[in-house]
Amino acid sequence: MAEFLLRQRAGDLGLDVRVASAGLLRAGLPASDHGVDIMGQRGVDMTAHRSHTMTREVLLSADLVVGMAREHVREAVVVDPALWPRTFTLKELVRRGESSGPRRAEEPLAEWLARVGQGRRISELTGSSPADDVADPYGGPRSAYERMATELDDLIDRLVALVFAGSLSRR
Repeated sequence: MAEFLLRQRAGDLGLDVRVASAGLLRAGLPASDHGVDIMGQRGVDMTAHRSHTMTREVLLSADLVVGMAREHVREAVVVDPALWPRTFTLKELVRRGESSGPRRAEEPLAEWLARVGQGRRISELTGSSPADDVADPYGGPRSAYERMATELDDLIDRLVALVFAGSLSRR
């Protein structure tokens, strides 16, 4: 859902970004019926979506890796520890970004991520945390998917404002 919401926001703003998702589930699984329906109500068609498994190649090709939960970040960093400076949970990235300030015009993404990540410790990835993890509704009731979609809407809006602030202010 996050992939589609981010792609939609970027497209609406005319931003040229590549958005892809990969996770820990096996590849080829369709999106849940609840997810497809809820996103459809938001004008996003996920009917053709199939899951992709996180691979080293996919991770290393990304300028920014955003996980929905600490377990995703842990897995990415285990695949290649060099990913740590550019791998965050969505909630962590938004929280830290709002604390350190939006990306400035002409500030390279890697420099902003370094600023946002100052003081991070890998030990913060142990366990799970509602402060860092978006609750996964997989297999749950429709209401759980609705809560997640609402939470993702808010987090994606805040993320776009942080990462692309400089680009948006020049328009």
